[in-house]
Amino acid sequence: MWGNETQIHQIVLNLCTNAFHAMGKSGGCLTVSGVVRQGKDMAENRFFSDKQEQEFYELTFSDTGCGMSEEQLSHVTDPFYTTRTTRKVGLGVPFFKMAAESAGGSFSIHSQIGEGTEVTAEFGLSHIDRMPLGDINSTIHNLIVYHPDTDFCYTYTYNGASFTLDTRQMKEILGGIPLNTPEVSAYILEFLNENQKETDGGQVLITRRLIAHENSC
Repeated sequence: MWGNETQIHQIVLNLCTNAFHAMGKSGGCLTVSGVVRQGKDMAENRFFSDKQEQEFYELTFSDTGCGMSEEQLSHVTDPFYTTRTTRKVGLGVPFFKMAAESAGGSFSIHSQIGEGTEVTAEFGLSHIDRMPLGDINSTIHNLIVYHPDTDFCYTYTYNGASFTLDTRQMKEILGGIPLNTPEVSAYILEFLNENQKETDGGQVLITRRLIAHENSC
């Protein structure tokens, strides 16, 4: 089970990397959001009509990149298909889909040329085959400090409570001090960990640190 933790952690990084490539040098907005919801609050999706009392973790990646054609979209869950020229396989989306469906959840992807792509998956929190997502706080921290030129707005939500870390506000306060400066980097990780515990009281992450959600713009 612990082997899966690294796998899902890598999927999150992989999907974010895909979005960075899709947006290219011109930049754009990447939103990664996650929220704990009950089946009864997801009536817009008929998949959850008989799962009213179950809790799900909904994780969404949305970018304003180049988007995909209908032909590309039809192949995107094939692990041997990728739009990138630097490798011959693309495992992020197929593994993301497999992890969600294995945990009694669902998967969907929507894309339009010139507008971007949105990928959403729901994971059954109590499902026996639900894979842990790993240390998402550290994942978000790494995305921030290793992509200092990208603006991130991270929001974590649980049972109506939430907190937000917006690197645009941090950059304004710091007045030019890089986010990957050791002292600033350490503060970002501490901020994420402390506010997560205040938000969910440790009820969701426990030792596997499952729930988090990130918006980067």
